Amino acid sequence: MTLSTSTRASGLVRRRVVAGVAAGFLGMGAALGSGLMATASAAESTTITGVVLGVGANETQRIVSWYSSADTAQKIQLAPTAEIVNGEFPASAVSFDAVGAANTSTTGFNRHATITNLRENVAYSYRVGAEGSWSPAYAFKTQDFEGDYDFLFFGDPQIGSSGDRLKDQAGWEETLKVATAANPNAELLVSAGDHVESANDEGQWTSFLAPDQLRQYPLVATIGNHDVGGKSYEQHHFTPNTDRSSQYYSGDQATRSGGDYWFIHKDVLFIDLNSNSYANPADGSAGGDAAHVAYVTDVINKHGSEAKWKVLVYHHSIYSPASHATDTDNKQRREDFTTAFSNLGVDMVLQGHDHSYSRSYSIKNGQKENPAEQPGAADVFPGPGGVIYVTANSASGSKYYDIKKPDNTGTGIRGNGPDPLDPAKYWYNSTQNQEHVRSYVKVQVRGDKLVLANVRSGTCAAPNAAVEKGLSCVNTPDGQPIGSITDKVTVHPYHGDGQAIQVNVPNPAPGEFGWTIDGYNGLVDLGVAQERNGTYFEATGKINPILVSDSRRSLAPWSISANVGDFQDGDKTFAGSYLGWTPYVLDGGAGAEAGAPVLSSLDDQGKGLSVSSALAAAAQGHSRGGAKLGADLDLKIPDSIAKGSYRTTLTITALSS
Repeated sequence: MTLSTSTRASGLVRRRVVAGVAAGFLGMGAALGSGLMATASAAESTTITGVVLGVGANETQRIVSWYSSADTAQKIQLAPTAEIVNGEFPASAVSFDAVGAANTSTTGFNRHATITNLRENVAYSYRVGAEGSWSPAYAFKTQDFEGDYDFLFFGDPQIGSSGDRLKDQAGWEETLKVATAANPNAELLVSAGDHVESANDEGQWTSFLAPDQLRQYPLVATIGNHDVGGKSYEQHHFTPNTDRSSQYYSGDQATRSGGDYWFIHKDVLFIDLNSNSYANPADGSAGGDAAHVAYVTDVINKHGSEAKWKVLVYHHSIYSPASHATDTDNKQRREDFTTAFSNLGVDMVLQGHDHSYSRSYSIKNGQKENPAEQPGAADVFPGPGGVIYVTANSASGSKYYDIKKPDNTGTGIRGNGPDPLDPAKYWYNSTQNQEHVRSYVKVQVRGDKLVLANVRSGTCAAPNAAVEKGLSCVNTPDGQPIGSITDKVTVHPYHGDGQAIQVNVPNPAPGEFGWTIDGYNGLVDLGVAQERNGTYFEATGKINPILVSDSRRSLAPWSISANVGDFQDGDKTFAGSYLGWTPYVLDGGAGAEAGAPVLSSLDDQGKGLSVSSALAAAAQGHSRGGAKLGADLDLKIPDSIAKGSYRTTLTITALSS
């Protein structure tokens, strides 16, 4: 009999620290772009409106968009807030030139510029315009460019859909106020789309952009079906790494907005899709859902290894609980998307459109992955290919859709039949909620899990436009106050049969050095390493115990060995040979004898655990039974290793004759 050989764990490679983070101050912006009249006077009186802080391609960037009354050369001016005295920007402030064009949905012009080379943990102030015509100054703060963080996800504000734009605005403003007050260090505001009711109604756009938080926290804009049909969406939101080819659009080229885009923020690769473009063209050309799948595939193939998590965002929810759950186009998207997303290792999909909240079971290839997963489970353990789909409720209170009852279409990929474990709801949803109360979704990104919660941002009381106009409400402030949670789940990732090992390397002293063993097979906290003699870092810990069981009558010899590859963080590496270990037998049996210690190459110039080394073995004729094996890990690395969050995989091999 031969013991099975474990496969190499999924390669969760921590992305690189963005180049330039530790470098000097800020670089200069791009050169003057198209759509600007170079001969215009910068001092010409210009009105600036609609300023919005958007997400950049990574943590070191932000994209700012705005409207201008005049076609003048404009820019962003940026400085650390601490250097601004009496409201005056210092001479050392950095400028980033803007590009843009004339508006098509209204009078005036649109501009955008990209801030680059931001430093971590700095409070910045910025203004847009030109000398003599500056906007007010706005502020934002960067966080650490490594490690855990939170982001907030908001369902369709759809300003104007209640028939009262200002009431809708009030609800939207209150949700952002409540959400950011409760989560002041949130790093992103993620949109589910449908920012407005009518794509080209600039009054509605003014109301959508009214909250101050949209100039303080980077917005991840998503286009909804109410945002197409005009250019206002693109004029207000310029997004990074965007492909605006025709296959990612919907409607007439002269009036459409859209495109697919991606960015990386710390440990998450975000991919944002224009789900309005879903139907494949009748002429057989590339387009629709097939084009989106090709886009996601290409981005993940090129950049998936730079992040631990893959999160997709698009508007049309394919696993919602309300009015759009049975739409033909959403059923088609289920067929077109779900298997591809499972095969690509997507972890979570964030959606809107249905103005109600739902969280799916772990879905693999369009089916519930584990029939035994319980409704509303607080902990979920997706296997390979398992994806969690989330639908956000209204963030403004402008419109709510009521949850629909299951039908007789069954539990196939296009079906909307009942859940065998809870027949009152659809088969694919773990939990559903609709109280006619505003809410938002908080997502905590952690090294070994994603924690998701749907949080009430209002009660039945105003501002809640749909309820104010007569819709019933089942929420009570005493029992379900603002900030209370309707659903919370921890998603534990699948990391394969090996053990993922992560080390966070700080800058040389002063500072600390911490690392963890990471993964669903058991998170092991290895504490904080210390700098030794000013020349190297050292950290110690233990592998997750390995159980060996041998009941063969042949009493044949066996051995367990393991090795690691290089530690990687994007394009930065250090050798796996710096990792050593001391094996031991925790519980004796099956003839287990611990393998010899292996030193870090920093101690003996050897190869450490970069070559296969014995954890334990048993000789011919050993007794039957089981053993528990362990090992103390010893990592010693030069203090010249660059700051980052590095990972490698401990590949475990079992052999017997």
